[in-house]
Amino acid sequence: MSEWYEQSFGEDYLIVYRHRDFGGARREVERMIGWLNLPAGAKVLDLCCGMGRHSLALAEAGFEVTGVDLSETLLREARAQEGAEAVTWLRSDMRHLPLEGGFDAVVNLFTSFGYFEEDAEQVKVLREVYRMLKPGGRFIVDYLNPRDVITHLVPHSTREDGDTLIDESRRIEDGYVKKDIVLTSRDGGEPRRYHERVKLYEERKFRGLIAAAGLQLDAVHGSYEEDAYDAERSKRMIFVGKRP
Repeated sequence: MSEWYEQSFGEDYLIVYRHRDFGGARREVERMIGWLNLPAGAKVLDLCCGMGRHSLALAEAGFEVTGVDLSETLLREARAQEGAEAVTWLRSDMRHLPLEGGFDAVVNLFTSFGYFEEDAEQVKVLREVYRMLKPGGRFIVDYLNPRDVITHLVPHSTREDGDTLIDESRRIEDGYVKKDIVLTSRDGGEPRRYHERVKLYEERKFRGLIAAAGLQLDAVHGSYEEDAYDAERSKRMIFVGKRP
């Protein structure tokens, strides 16, 4: 039986998350460049690049970018974007990258972490981040703030996208935030059902995962506007550090 992330990032994902903003990605990249202190022409790996929003913005800013994702559908969308030829696109599981490393920076953005059941599997991802980086190379892992997710969880919502009704149910269960998505077309046909699941890690536990991978943490930001993470108020938990 395939894992949820092998099923959920297909054609329907493009409908459910159509609102993702390329302009917002550029603003986030501007802040990331400052946090990472990257030299011009630096080699950057966008791990779980999705539709390539941040990869393209990083390439536009003058970096040598490789975008990796497991979803061929999302990579196809990325390759179709203007400027896509400036990025090297690669399909791979984030735990087993077919790359030699030598990157100045690795970024893992928009909660592309916590997909697996076992902590050891999450550490495999971070160990690949370590392996991809040259000594002194820097990383960003942009993850949700679990307390904010729990406090502001919307249990159920519906919306329309053209002729498609999107029904989303959310819950906190067994240490995960879980989402069930049902897409129904006006012209009939069977509803299409998907499930998403992200393991919830508090800051202290996440710091332990980073340390277990041999990485050094320098700062935790609460958003792309805030400097410091606040467990009660921040929307995100953005880890910035380096390979020693």
